[in-house]
Order: sequence, then C-alpha cells, then structure tokens
Amino acid sequence: MEEVDKILIHALKQVGTDVPEEVDSVKLFSSELVVEAVVSCLRVIDPGLGQGLPTSLPPGMSARFRVGMSLAQACQDIGYKGELGYQTFLYSSEPEIRSLLMFLVEKLPRGSAESSDQSTGKSMLLHKGIAAAMKAELAVPWLPLNCRLHRDAPTHAPDVLYHFHAQPLSLVHSPAGTQPCKEEREYHRDLLPPVTCQISHQPGVVSSLLEQHTAECSAAQEWNHEWNNQGLLSRLTPHEYRLRKRCRLRQRIEEQLRSAAQSSSDTGSHSASDLSDLLQTFKGHSSNAHMLTKGSHFNHTQKFTFTQEAAAPCPLPQSLPSEGNNQLHQQEELSSLQQQLQQLCSDVDQLTTELKHRSVTTAQVLNDINKRDRENEMKRDQIQVKKKTMDLLPHAEENLHKIQALVETSAKRVLSLAAQWEKHRAPLIEENRRLKEICRIQDMESSGKLSEIRSLHDKITVCTEEAKKKEETYKQLVSELESLPQDVSRSAYTQRILEIVSNIKKQKEEIFKILSDTKELQKEINNLTGKLDRTFAVTDELIFKDAKRDESVRKSYKHLAALHENCNQLIQTIEDTGSILREIRDLEEQIESENGNKTVANLERILEDYKAIRQENSVLAAKV
Repeated sequence: MEEVDKILIHALKQVGTDVPEEVDSVKLFSSELVVEAVVSCLRVIDPGLGQGLPTSLPPGMSARFRVGMSLAQACQDIGYKGELGYQTFLYSSEPEIRSLLMFLVEKLPRGSAESSDQSTGKSMLLHKGIAAAMKAELAVPWLPLNCRLHRDAPTHAPDVLYHFHAQPLSLVHSPAGTQPCKEEREYHRDLLPPVTCQISHQPGVVSSLLEQHTAECSAAQEWNHEWNNQGLLSRLTPHEYRLRKRCRLRQRIEEQLRSAAQSSSDTGSHSASDLSDLLQTFKGHSSNAHMLTKGSHFNHTQKFTFTQEAAAPCPLPQSLPSEGNNQLHQQEELSSLQQQLQQLCSDVDQLTTELKHRSVTTAQVLNDINKRDRENEMKRDQIQVKKKTMDLLPHAEENLHKIQALVETSAKRVLSLAAQWEKHRAPLIEENRRLKEICRIQDMESSGKLSEIRSLHDKITVCTEEAKKKEETYKQLVSELESLPQDVSRSAYTQRILEIVSNIKKQKEEIFKILSDTKELQKEINNLTGKLDRTFAVTDELIFKDAKRDESVRKSYKHLAALHENCNQLIQTIEDTGSILREIRDLEEQIESENGNKTVANLERILEDYKAIRQENSVLAAKV
C-alpha cells in the first residue's frame, strides 16, 4: 500500500494539493487535507462542478456537514459508485479515502499538471460554451420559420409540399431620404394589415415574400444599371435625376392630354372641359417639380432648354383672368375640395366599418359553405348508394339469386378453408406440445445447473477473499523484507523466498484439494438428494396403493410422510446453520475491519461534534 499511497500523493501534488512532506501515507491524511485533495481533483476533472466548492472546512459544524454533503454529491455526479457521505470527509477511514482518491486520480485527464495551471474560471467556461454553440449554429443552414420542419417530420411528406403561389403585398417603405406624411403613417399604423393577413392561403406567405423581394432586387439592379450608364453622365444627384425623369414623364403625359384636348375641342365633345382641368392640374405639378434648389450653370441652362422645348410645340390659348377673380375662384375651389375631402373621409370610415362587417360576414359564410359542402358530400354518398340500389330493383329476383349464389360459394369456400386449416392445425399442435416438453426439460436442467453455478460462485468468492488476504500478507512480507537491513546475505533471502513460494504452492494445492473435495461432496449430495426423492416417490406410491385397504399400512404411510418431513426440516436446519456460520465469519471480518477503521476515535469525534452542534443551536436559539 505504501507504493500506492506514494503514487496518489504525487498525483495530488501535481493538481495543486498542498501535501506536507511528512505525510507519506493516506493514513496520515487529516479531514482538511482530504477535502483540499478532493476539491483540487474535481476542479481539474470538471471545472464547472468544482468551482463552487471550498478547499477548506468552515469552523461551524452545520457548515461542515453541508460541505461534506456537497462534496459527496459532486463525487457521485462524476461517476463514483461506492458508498459516500459527509462522514467520509469528516470522520475519514483509510480504505474509503484511498478508494475515493484512486477513483479521482484515475478520472484526471492526461496532462492535468499543465491544465491545472490554466484559467478554469466561470468566464472561460462561458466563453467556451458560447464558442461551441456558435460553431454548432453556423454549421446549420438558416431557414425561414415557415420552411422549418419538425425534427421528427419526414422531409418529403405530401402534407409539407405546397405550390408556389404568390400574391401582391403592401409593405411599409418610403424612398430614401424622405419621410412619410402624417396620413401615410396613420394608414400604416391603423389600417394596413400584417403581411400574414394579406395572404388568403397561409403557405403562400413565403412565396409572396420571395416574389416581392425578387421584384425589389430587380428594380434596384435596373436603377443601378440606369444610374451607372445615364445618371452619372447627367452630373446630377440621384434625387435630381429622379425629379428630371419624373418631369419628363409628366411632360409626355401633358402632351398626350393636350393633343387629346385639341381633338376633343375640334369634335366638340363634352370631355374637353375635363381634359382641360386635368391639364391645368398637371401644369401645376410640373411647375413645382421644376423648382430645384441647387445646381450648376450648365444644369440650369439644360433645364431651361428642356422647358422651352417642351412648352414650345403647341401652347393652349387661354385668357388671363384678373387677380380678384383668380382668388375668388381659388377660394371656391378650396372650399369644394375641403367638402370633397370631408365626404371622402366619411366614405372611408363608412367603408372601413362596412369592410369589417363584410369580413365577419364572409367568415361566417365560408364556415356555412364548408359545412354545407360536407353535408352535400355525405348526401352525395347516400344518393350514390340509393342509386345503385335503385338500379338493382328492376331485376330484383335475378340479383337476389346472384347474391344467394355468392353467399353459398363463400360459405363453401369458408368450409374448405376450415378443413384445410384443421389439416395443418393438428401437426402444428403436436409440434407445439413437443417443443413445450423440450423447453420444460431444458428449464429443469438449467435450474439445476444454475444452482450448481451459484454454489461455485460462493466458493469462488470465498477463495478470492482468501487469495486477497494472502496477497496482502505477501505484500506486507515484501515491505518488511525491503525494510530489513541489506547486509544480510542474499542466500538467506533466497531461501526464505523459496520457503514462502513452497508454502504458497502447498496452500494452493490444499485449496484445489478442498475445492475438489467440495465439488465431490456437492455431487454426492445432489446424487443422494435425487436418490432420496426417487426412493420416497416409489415408496409413497407402493404404500399408498395398500393404504386404502389396510389400516396398519395407512399408519405406516403417515409415519413415512412425517419421517420425510422431519428429514427435510433437518436438512434445512443444517443449511441454515451453514449460512449462519458464514454470516458469523463475515461479521467477524467486518468487526476486524471496523477495528482497523478507528471506529472508537471516530465515535469520540462524533460526540464532540454533536456537543458543538448543540452549543451552536443553543447560541442561535438565544439570538432568536
């Protein structure tokens, strides 16, 4: 054990345990040193588990018990299977501490001396966990929520696949550098439904978003292409370029309207006045659109030239009204427009309420339609059945004969199948019975072999315990041999070793002889038991036949049964005596091991701790 303890102490020093130089055995470990060694090993094995454990015992007894329980739970969490509790650390015994430290040292990772010097704080563990989670997430391709399947769902299930059906969407966006007006913001906030509610078919949300995104991307690409080819050559800003493009478009529309107004005035149609009003409106917009704040002399010249060329072709003959009539006309137009705006607002409110009412009504109507469709489907099936029945009515007798013939043929077929099944059933039943009998015999043989195996296992355990004891004795003798002075002649040691080896060989021969004798005795016991059972069965059968006629034979049958029962009780008593003797030997060994575990000293320490806990409780009660 000294070599094992030296290895354990060396490993504990490598993981950072402060083991004093005079401590050269686990027997000399104090409770504080045991706690420090266990916590150091736990911090190297699992830093997250051992980080919150203290390396020393607190002064209070209740806190010591809590620390002992937490250490025991931590050791069990990493896989320790032995019996462990707070008493292992507070009232340590040499075998328990040695087995625990051996387990922890075996659990230490390779290169624990280098890894113990590194940082094992919570921040480092958190960073490692975040890095691992990010690597795992980056390895998985991103998918939209509607495209993600359940973990257990098949990827090619028919209910997961949908047709690509896109619908136009109304999204909240404004051109770059501009802010939406108040009415647009109110519309977006109060009236514009979400994207998922704008689609009539829920699986079409993804396809509609993809279509919208593709359209926006293509428009952006077209604008970039146009700006790179034409916009940069115009030496205008993007906003000015868009304004000029919009002005040109309005000029073209104005020209078309002017030509349409001239043709309408020539023909004398009623729409000439409407076209004139619309043309005035476009002229007002175009005048505002031409007002650019900044630009070079070349840009202003170019705009002036374009304006003259656009206005030159065909001016409209208009009479210039006076300033007072113009203001009066504008006030009248403003009042009429305000009235129209109020009327439109009231119409919009009325339409929104009507739209909500219509949506509720539409949902109810759709539910009614679905319900009626299901009812119609059921009625359609019933009509089909009745129709087939009605088709069969004109030839009822012939159809009845056909049905009777089918029934008769079916009955004959069932009878023939039953006869065939009976033919196959009889050999199958016989085979089943035969196999059951074989299984019963094999079960009996296996039970007998199982009992023999159990007895052999018991013998093996006894022999292994004896071998362990002899091995410990051998190690002790070897340690004593090493501690002896080296000036003794080698021949004496050789002679002693040879004597020990010869004694071991004799002991092995005796063990094998005992094992063989035990096996022979067990065989004889089994044979005698079987012979006794067979003899009793035959005797019981013979006497039972004559017991019905003769009273003396009946009494002898009773005596035979009582004798058999007494013999069984005697055998059971002998077996119980053997098991009790084995338990006595086990208890004696346990007593010896407990005597070696410093039980009396531990009991004294427990009593002292108990007194300290009572004193702490009394102090706490006085404080309360």
